[in-house]
Amino acid sequence: MCTVIVHVPADPEAPIRLLAVRDEDPGRAWDPLGAWWPATPDVVGVRDTRAGGAWLAAHPGAARLAVVLNRADLLDDADATGSRGHIVLSAVAGEALPASPPVHGFNLVEVTPGRARVSMWDGSSVRSLDLPPGTHMIAHDDVDDSQTARIVAWRNAFGEPGEGERWWEGWLAQLADTAELEPTDDRAIIRDNRPYGYPTLSLLVCAASVSADGAQVVYGELDEPGRWNTLDLR
Repeated sequence: MCTVIVHVPADPEAPIRLLAVRDEDPGRAWDPLGAWWPATPDVVGVRDTRAGGAWLAAHPGAARLAVVLNRADLLDDADATGSRGHIVLSAVAGEALPASPPVHGFNLVEVTPGRARVSMWDGSSVRSLDLPPGTHMIAHDDVDDSQTARIVAWRNAFGEPGEGERWWEGWLAQLADTAELEPTDDRAIIRDNRPYGYPTLSLLVCAASVSADGAQVVYGELDEPGRWNTLDLR
């Protein structure tokens, strides 16, 4: 039940900014932002140690970034034989999604210069949407979903990101404001999803910027899963 915030500027040459909060089982090992894939040494990302894929990955020189969020689906485990993390690696390699990905449901956010695209797979079909200018939020249902409490509560509050080298600081301050809610509150972005039947808590935050100049990603981990603390992304 991750959360991603994307700002698409009206000027297609201006950078697209993204803030991503990862929710995962703290017992499932991951590797922090780094170059973990010898076959693609120019790719950096947050690696899922178990399956070898990525939650978020970027090819800085090619100016491509992708991040995946879980989504409810219609598939049995026997029909979902792959890892969603490898969908991310394929995306930053510039590969198109297959018509029927052999994985459980997902929302895949892909960012290239001037374009942010969300592909939604529910086990039946893939739907894709290019995001128009503005600030958008994605969680476990549709983009800017009016039935997702955290999107209703906070989408308008994030607005445009800041300027300068540390443009993400304003968004982090807003994220801190959202964390005044208990992590079990349905409106919370920094989350403890265990009361909802999922063993996942918010673990880390990434901010990314993509333009014709390349892709930049910075990273920070929460000291305690599901509990906010001040982050210095780097």
